[in-house]
Amino acid sequence: MNALLLWFHRTGSPPNFDRFAARWVPWCFGIALALLLPAVYGGLFVVPTDYKQGDAFRILYVHVPAAWAAMSIFIAMAVQAFIALVWRIKLCEVLAVSSAPVGAIFAAITLVTGAIWGRPTWGTWWEWDPRLTSMLVMFFLYLGVIALHGAIEDRRAAARAACFLALIGLVNVPIVHFSVDWWNSLHQGRTISIVRGESQMHPSMLWPLVLGVLATKAWYVGSLLQRARAMNLEHENAQPWARALAAEVR
Repeated sequence: MNALLLWFHRTGSPPNFDRFAARWVPWCFGIALALLLPAVYGGLFVVPTDYKQGDAFRILYVHVPAAWAAMSIFIAMAVQAFIALVWRIKLCEVLAVSSAPVGAIFAAITLVTGAIWGRPTWGTWWEWDPRLTSMLVMFFLYLGVIALHGAIEDRRAAARAACFLALIGLVNVPIVHFSVDWWNSLHQGRTISIVRGESQMHPSMLWPLVLGVLATKAWYVGSLLQRARAMNLEHENAQPWARALAAEVR
């Protein structure tokens, strides 16, 4: 068996995953904080003031990383959901369901910071703009996955239903991303193109944004592992290894 596939197979075992998550959760949160602190400081105090929007543009250093995180987490959730539905891997069900609350938080941060940013630039807290509306739909899809999973008593049936909704909701991700190109939008166009490697931002203003994006990715992985570990222990609480771990904690 391929070494990478063998590693995934072994890590997918509930006790092995518990040890893996317990080992890496502190590292992920530590890396996230180490990246986030200079990103926040640089965005607030180091980068020059924007010549059009003044200091109001600085909320970009929270808004954009949160928006990118919300979209990338939805893709990761859908990938895990697909694997869970096709290959019936229980750990992937856990990872998909555990991704939803983290993604919902980032989507909420995106909507709130977008409203705060929109007030001085557009003169209103909310506008039914394609980008804002599609992000709101993404937020509701996250809530739908959480609610659907919690509404069904049978654990495996609940996970499968939530995974189906995650896959259906994946169609909204390109709508969020390309909405500023497809429709006449108040929202500014894409400043950075990851595919083309282009940026309209000066490097002196770009580095805190890059650090913020990396920080949200590390925070997501840490939160995912922490939530998945808790759910994994809840599902396996009757197993000897889980009872032994609970006894150690006590």
